Amino acid sequence: MRDDQLPSPQPHACSVLSRELDEPLAGTGAVAGAWLLAEQPGPWGRTAVTASRLDPALGAELEGRTAGTAVRLALIRRVEDHHDHEPPHRRWYAASTHPRRTWLATGVVAYPTDLLKIDFAALGAGDRRAVAGLEHEFVDAPLLGVCTNGKRDACCATLGRRVAVAVEAAEEAAEALDVVAAPEAEQEIPAVWEITHLGGHRFAPTAVVLPSGYSYGRLDAASATRVLADARQGRMAVRGCRGRSTWSRAGQVAELAVRSALDEAAESALDVVAVTQTAPDPEPAWTAVVEHEDGRAYEVSVRGAYAPVPRPESCGKADGTPLELRVDAVDKIR
Repeated sequence: MRDDQLPSPQPHACSVLSRELDEPLAGTGAVAGAWLLAEQPGPWGRTAVTASRLDPALGAELEGRTAGTAVRLALIRRVEDHHDHEPPHRRWYAASTHPRRTWLATGVVAYPTDLLKIDFAALGAGDRRAVAGLEHEFVDAPLLGVCTNGKRDACCATLGRRVAVAVEAAEEAAEALDVVAAPEAEQEIPAVWEITHLGGHRFAPTAVVLPSGYSYGRLDAASATRVLADARQGRMAVRGCRGRSTWSRAGQVAELAVRSALDEAAESALDVVAVTQTAPDPEPAWTAVVEHEDGRAYEVSVRGAYAPVPRPESCGKADGTPLELRVDAVDKIR
């Protein structure tokens, strides 16, 4: 089936209902201080790391090594019309997302088992030496991973795939112009990838920018293209942002609130230095302290409430009432 023949989501699809209910995006991003992405073409199952053409024993071993390390493992594949080829070498990425330790490394391996040479604990701590066991390079250009795993959720396949294809087409058009202007230029590493799972299917199309770790929801081709363009300038877009994976859910909400208050877009400008839960379920609340790199600091009050209207959090699942986080106040404390 061609991409322009993909069916539109049905009226009861999780992403349609979430949008109609105006569910807040802030604080719904995946939580991970670091990411490891491994290229694996071909179909992906629901639990792609162990349900794809990657050796399931290797997938389980890689996933097991992330336990307790703050590293999130995902599979990626190139944005193409089909995924049936088996490349002789597979690209990988390792990213640290903390604003003071933000970096992206990449390389290729002939055997996926080589990824076991990565020091997962060091990667989770943002240590560049984590990838010393592999041939690698540190790159400045960001990547955009768009969730397209239809086995996890139909909305990701029907909506995410369109966005991935459109942004990749825009990239190819821009590269063609660059080649005309500079015919000796080397072919660049792809900037757009399909990715297995980012969580929050109901916010499809979803994507993550690495190495910053900012995730986005309810994208379209234009907004996703702008997100990638901003990232190349060291900037992020508050609109449509679900949060920076470095922080907890409450920390994500607090950081985005300060960004909105200050109209601050520089990726590395803010640091969430503390998050304290001040009230438990069923009406949880938090106080977060967010510092600006120029020395200013803000205290943000965040409260949680379970959605009053039941809805499926993923297509095919029973209705649920997800926890929604909102900001009560942003106060300057320094």
